[in-house]
Amino acid sequence: MNYIFILFMTTMFATIPQEELLKITYNGEQLTTINREMYFMPIFDNAMINHEDFNQLITTMEQKVYQKPKNAYIDENEQIIPGENGHTLDKEQFVEQFYHYFFSKDRQQIEVPVRHVYPHVDSELLANIKTKQIAQYVTYYNHNRKQRSHNIFLASEAINNHVVFPGETFSFNQVVGERTEEKGYLPAPEIVKGELIEGIGGGICQVSSTLYNAVDKIGVQMIERYSHSKHVPYVPKGRDATVSWYGPDFSFKNTLNQPLLIRSKTKEGKMIVEVYSSDILDYKIKSVPKASEDYLQDELEVNE
Repeated sequence: MNYIFILFMTTMFATIPQEELLKITYNGEQLTTINREMYFMPIFDNAMINHEDFNQLITTMEQKVYQKPKNAYIDENEQIIPGENGHTLDKEQFVEQFYHYFFSKDRQQIEVPVRHVYPHVDSELLANIKTKQIAQYVTYYNHNRKQRSHNIFLASEAINNHVVFPGETFSFNQVVGERTEEKGYLPAPEIVKGELIEGIGGGICQVSSTLYNAVDKIGVQMIERYSHSKHVPYVPKGRDATVSWYGPDFSFKNTLNQPLLIRSKTKEGKMIVEVYSSDILDYKIKSVPKASEDYLQDELEVNE
């Protein structure tokens, strides 16, 4: 009896008329067309939804409509540029609409429902934490070495305007991302196992080392920090923070009571990191030795 029922239902769903196809659209654009047969799973005398296939449909719709929110940021003129909301699939509404289609015959189209995803950092927060500089650190490099200078600039831009909330951990590798040619990083000298070699992204450790010395001044908790296997001249001995995508990371935890704003820039052979926060930040300044630019006079081929 069940076999006959299944055969009957399969035949019925295989011959669904064109007008009963479901169009799934977003902003008026058709994303896909489906019918009940694609998600039909007969169980005894009931027509049920194949949830494995349906969950795959949900995942596909999420990927097609997701738009990442954009954080507010401070531009080169020190003006706050407002953030922008993103959006993602409203799963609850989508499931409700799909079920209505599946178990009835009066719906031929679903406009994908979405909900707002708000920026992590908004204009109001930036306005509150941009005015008080609590730390700065400067290192120096030979800006005539174009490829290395370019890599330093890219990594500096990647950490610029990043906000670290109380209790949050900053990871250099996570924030900057993998250093690849596709992202614009160039071959430049870097230190690997004590040897100077050419590598994509060579020079970015000067950015992580400058950041390390800046945030170390305000007493945050260091989570992960390693020195190079060979001394680097752009910071005092033992004050470097080597990073590698498949190796060491530099990370710290904001143990203070207010968010920290990282401002990072390069200018005429200077790598500059500044840290800002609100007026009610509770912190103590720690003494950190300054970097010297004297090594640039007779710079060795140590450019990591």
